[in-house]
Amino acid sequence: MKSIYLRNFAVTAALVTICFLVIGFSIFGIGRSLVIEEYKTRMESCADEAARAAEAISQKEELSGWTMRMNLSTLGSSTGNHVFLTDAEGLVVSCSDRAMRCEHIGQSVCGEFFEQLQQEGQAEGLSDLGGFYAKDRFVVARTITAQDGERRGFVFVSYAMDKIYDAWSTFLSMTAAVALLVLIIALVMSLLYSKRMSRPLDAMAEASRKFARGDFSVRVKQEDDPTDEMGALIESFNKMADSLESAEARRSEFIANISHELRTPMTTIAGFADGILDGTIPHEEEDKYLRSIRDETRRLSRLVREMLDLSQMKSRLSDPARRQVFDLTELICQTMLSFEERAGKKNLDVDPQLPDDPIMVVADRDAITQVVYNLIDNAVKFAREGSCIVIRLYKEDGKAYVSVRDEGETIPPEDLPFIFDRFHKSDRSRSLDKDGVGLGLYLVKAIINSHDEDIAVKSADGVTEFVFTLSLAQG
Repeated sequence: MKSIYLRNFAVTAALVTICFLVIGFSIFGIGRSLVIEEYKTRMESCADEAARAAEAISQKEELSGWTMRMNLSTLGSSTGNHVFLTDAEGLVVSCSDRAMRCEHIGQSVCGEFFEQLQQEGQAEGLSDLGGFYAKDRFVVARTITAQDGERRGFVFVSYAMDKIYDAWSTFLSMTAAVALLVLIIALVMSLLYSKRMSRPLDAMAEASRKFARGDFSVRVKQEDDPTDEMGALIESFNKMADSLESAEARRSEFIANISHELRTPMTTIAGFADGILDGTIPHEEEDKYLRSIRDETRRLSRLVREMLDLSQMKSRLSDPARRQVFDLTELICQTMLSFEERAGKKNLDVDPQLPDDPIMVVADRDAITQVVYNLIDNAVKFAREGSCIVIRLYKEDGKAYVSVRDEGETIPPEDLPFIFDRFHKSDRSRSLDKDGVGLGLYLVKAIINSHDEDIAVKSADGVTEFVFTLSLAQG
C-alpha cells in the first residue's frame, strides 16, 4: 500500500508549486509594471530638470549654445537617457550626444506624439517621433517656457525599450533563480517533514489492520511531544487500543462465564436424566436426582428471567418521567425487612445507621429499591456468619450517600475493577454463591449510572463496602 507520507508529500508539493506559480505570475506582472514605472519616473525627473536648465540658460544665450549642450550631455550620461531640445516648430537645436557634430541637430520631430505635445504642453509614451528614431522608444517630453510665458521649445527624454526589457529580464532571471532554489528547499523540507509526520500515521494504519484481525496488543510508539497534536493523537490511539484490548478481554470473560452458567446446569440435567433412563441411578434414588434436575432447571429459568429483567430495566431507566421525590430513609428500612429471616439464619447483626429526619431524593424509586436490595443481598450472602452488616445513610455536599458494609472474605484487588461487569465472578463469589448468575452488581451499576451518579467499592482486611450517591431533592 502506498505510504501515507508520499500522498501527503504529493499534496503538499502540489500546493507549494501552485502557490509559487501564483506568486511568480504576480511578480511577473507587478514587477514589470514597477520596472517600467521606475524608468518612467526617472525620465520625467530628467525631463523636468532639463526644462528648468533650458529656461534658465535661455535668458542669457541661445538654446543651441555650448552651455546648454554641456548640461544635456552631463544629464544624459548620468541618467543613461537620450536628451535633446527642439524649438517651437520641432527642429532639434541641442542634444546630449558627445560627438562634436551630432547627427540629430537639424532634424525635425513630427507625428502624433509631437502634435499632442504642442496641444497639451507635455507628453509621454512609446513613439519613434515621426521617424526621428529607427524604432519606438519610451519618450517623455516637456515644454520650455520663457519668463514672459512664451513657448521657447521642447525637451525630449527617451530610453530604448530593449534596455528596459533587458533590465526587467535580468531582474526576472534572478528572481526566478531564487524562487526555484526556495521551491526546491521547501519541497525537500516538506518531504522530510511529511515523512516524519506520517510515520506515526503509517504505524496507526498498520495497528488498525491488526485490530481488524483481532490483535489488540500492538501500540504506536510515542516519539512526539504528547502536548502537540500528533503526540495527543498517538496517546489517544494507544488509550483506545487499551480500551479495545480490555473490552475484548471482558467479552471473552463474558462468553466464558455465560457458557459456564448455561453449561453446568444443562450438563447436570442431561447427566441425571440419562442416569434415570438407562437405569444407572437406582429407582429408590430417582426422587433425589429429580429434585436436582428441578433445581438446575429453575436455575436456568432464573438466569433467563434475570437477563430479561435486566433488559427491561435498562429500557425503563431512560425514562425521566419515572423519577420522583421520596424518602430514602424509609425505602432502606422497608428493604431491610426483607432480609430479617436470612440474617437471622446466619446470626448476622444488622446495624442501620440512619438519620432520624427524612432524606428526600429525586430518583426512580423502584430502580433504587432494586439497588439497595441487591447490595444488602450481596452483603448477607457473603458476610461471615455471626458478623455485622452496617447500612449507613448520610448527606454531604448536596448528595445523599448510601453505604453497605459487610465482614467476610476480601475481594481480590485484580477483581475490583471488574466487579460490576456482567457475569463476572471472582473466586470468592464462585466458591460461596452457587445460585447467583453475576448480573446483580451489573444492574446496580447500570441504574446508578442512568441517574448520573457514582458507585464505588473497596475491600480490604476482610471488610467490603459499597457506596453510591443520589441527588437530594431541592427545597
